[in-house]
Amino acid sequence: MPPVFAHGRLRLYLLKLLDEAPRHGYEVIRLLEERFQGLYAPSAGTVYPRLAKLEAEGLVTYATEGGRKVYSITEAGRAELADRSGELADLELEIRDSVTELAAEIRNDVRGAAGDLRRELREAASASATQVEDESWKAAKEELRKAKQEWKEQARRAKDESRRAREEAQQARRQAKEAQERAREEVQRIAVQLQEQFARSGGVLGSLAGAWLGGGTGPSGPGAGPAAAPTASAPASAAEAEAGVGWAEDLTPGGDPARDLDRLLDRFRDEVRDAARDHGVSAAQVAEVRAGLAAAVARLRATLRAG
Repeated sequence: MPPVFAHGRLRLYLLKLLDEAPRHGYEVIRLLEERFQGLYAPSAGTVYPRLAKLEAEGLVTYATEGGRKVYSITEAGRAELADRSGELADLELEIRDSVTELAAEIRNDVRGAAGDLRRELREAASASATQVEDESWKAAKEELRKAKQEWKEQARRAKDESRRAREEAQQARRQAKEAQERAREEVQRIAVQLQEQFARSGGVLGSLAGAWLGGGTGPSGPGAGPAAAPTASAPASAAEAEAGVGWAEDLTPGGDPARDLDRLLDRFRDEVRDAARDHGVSAAQVAEVRAGLAAAVARLRATLRAG
C-alpha cells in the first residue's frame, strides 16, 4: 500500500483539522476516514500519540468534556500553519494522490477477485454444462455483479475526492498570491506617503526620506554636509515619489507570503537606518518619524486584517 502521509505531514494535517474546530481524538480519526472517502482510517495508536506530542510542544491544548479530551489549536499552532501554508497546499495535493493510489489498489484487487471468480465460474460451468443452473450458480453471478458495482462506486468516490482536493489546493494558492500582492502594494503605498510627508517637513528629515526611497543617493561620508531642504514644488520630491512607486520590486515573491512580508520590512528598516546614518537625525525628527510610522503601522494592520 502506498504511504498516505509523507514523514511529518500527518502532524501538519492534524493542526489543520483542529484549526477548523476543537475536536476529540475519535472525531479526528473519523474526519480523516471521511477525507479519504473510507479508503483509509488511521488507528488510535497513530493519532493519539501525535496529539499528545503537539500538546507537549504548545501547539494544541485540551479541555476535558464528558470524560474525553477535546483538543483545540493554540496561537502558536496557528502561527505554524500560517508559516507552512504553502506546504499545506502541497499536502492537499498529496492526499489527493494518496486517495487515487488507494483507489487504484482497490480496483486492482477487485479486478483480480472478479477474474478469479469468473475463472471458477467457467470451470464450474464446464463441469456441469449438462445440468440445470442451480441456486449456487445464481448466487455466484450475484456476487460478481455486486463486486463490479462496488468497484465502480469506489472509483467514483475517489475521483470526486481527487477533484475536490485539487480545487482546494488551487484556491489556497490563489489566496496566498493575492495576500502577498496586497501586502506589497500596501507597503509601497505607505512608503510613498511617508516620503511625501517627510519631504514637506524639509531639512535633514526630508533628505533622509528622499535618500531612502531614492536608493540612498544623498551625500554621505566624512565631511558631507546636511542635504538641502526640498520644497513642495522641487523636482527632487517628484523624482523621489516616482522612485518610491517601484520600491523593492527586485524582491521577487518566494511563494511564502509571510516570509515575503518579512523581507519587505527588513528592506524598509535597513534603508531608513542607512539614510539616518548618512544624513544624521535630531530628536525632533525622530519624534516626527515616530508619528508617521504610527500612522503607517495602523494602515498596514488594517490591510493585513482585511486580507
